[in-house]
Amino acid sequence: MNDRHREPAQASGQTSLADIAAEAGVSVSTVSRIANGDLGRASAATVAKVQRLITERGYRPNPVGRSLRGGDSRLVAMLAPNLDNPAMAAIAASTEAALRAAGYVMILCDTHDRPDLQDEYLRAMRSRFAEGFIVVSAVASPELEASLGRREPIVFVNRRNPYGGGPFIGIDNRQAGADAADHLLACGVGAPAVIHPAELSSTIRERVEGFLDRLEERRPGLTVRRYDGAGANHLDCGYAAARRMAVDCEGSGGGWPDGVLCPSDLMAYGLFRAAGEQGVRIPDDCRPVGIDDNDLNDWIAPWLSSVKIPYQRFGDAIVASLRDLRAGSSVGEVLLPHRLVRRQSGSADAGDPA
Repeated sequence: MNDRHREPAQASGQTSLADIAAEAGVSVSTVSRIANGDLGRASAATVAKVQRLITERGYRPNPVGRSLRGGDSRLVAMLAPNLDNPAMAAIAASTEAALRAAGYVMILCDTHDRPDLQDEYLRAMRSRFAEGFIVVSAVASPELEASLGRREPIVFVNRRNPYGGGPFIGIDNRQAGADAADHLLACGVGAPAVIHPAELSSTIRERVEGFLDRLEERRPGLTVRRYDGAGANHLDCGYAAARRMAVDCEGSGGGWPDGVLCPSDLMAYGLFRAAGEQGVRIPDDCRPVGIDDNDLNDWIAPWLSSVKIPYQRFGDAIVASLRDLRAGSSVGEVLLPHRLVRRQSGSADAGDPA
């Protein structure tokens, strides 16, 4: 079949579809299909070769061709992991509403915290002419690094850019951990512990470090037990870490800690289940404190005090940052205020903003 597909000429010095096709030894139409996310009509080896060349050569669709297809796309891609997590869902909902109000359409992609999926979605959304990217809880990956090198408009949310710099929307996670420590000390906790996933993200690490540093600052020499747990999500991680804690407590005869930092609410739910299996009463025998304070807590976790992250405000901050970035400027980091919501046996008292 004759290859009749032609892209409008690129500006001098820019890589074209024809350049990629010639180097890959395939037709222009094959390159075009792969660049536009149609990966099922070529071999895996061809797809890998073309995608690698697109990344290495910095291929960008010709703006003339784009205008012929209807002008600005008004599409923004959000890449986020584990959308079954209420925190991720809350960020997505807030951002979608803010983008819609600004006249944009959001495409939501679940990366499952996997670098390969993050890269796959970055390529696919670029081929669909997304005007910007919102990367929630980013992980280091080749395509992300290449996108940053091309100065594509990317706003980082919840986790900072793994390569440093760039606009970031989130909270002061170290301070959130410190506020959790202050809360437990105010409640009279004298034998604290912390649980966390076996693989620490930068966000969780900052929360744990803020917690431990504040305890050391206020109670020098205080022993803080620390347990990690593996799992596909924070529910599993929290349960696994709490089970490890239970085994350790049984072996040492020291009993359960009277207060525990859970760096996400889902981890606190896992702790709650493990404690119930051991006959430990929450919060009477062991007082957990979470970070997120998602909307489910008022319904299913009246025992959980938690640092409330204002996810409903993320959307406006993200859109403003994306607009600045596309205009050639960046406001850098935007740290939104958090607050501690205190609960005990079903009542809640919102603390002052931190």
